[in-house]
Amino acid sequence: VQLVESGGGMVQPGGSLRLSCAASGFSFSSYDMSWVRQAPGKGPERVSRISTGGGSAYYADSVKGRFTISRDNAKNTLYLQMNSLKPADTALYYCARAKGAWGYDYRGQGTQVTVSS
Repeated sequence: VQLVESGGGMVQPGGSLRLSCAASGFSFSSYDMSWVRQAPGKGPERVSRISTGGGSAYYADSVKGRFTISRDNAKNTLYLQMNSLKPADTALYYCARAKGAWGYDYRGQGTQVTVSS
């Protein structure tokens, strides 16, 4: 299983970023997928999760209305569109293969998102 995130960077408050996660080594379309983030000095936070077909999604209250998760099963790729970014969104963002109710069994190395003026 390999999960490789990209798309992070530094952006001003109010800006947007689109994260991508290229998945390989497993049947991508058979698994729910998640985005998890971890800010310095804090524990991991579940950001969003999407069902196998993309028809159902969950968002943490902290990002609801600003972030959109999506997937392209033909390309084995997971996305996270992040709009109206806030300094509180600064974190290392991980793509993860979901397991169980809200856990995961594999995650990538992460991509850094920094929101600062």
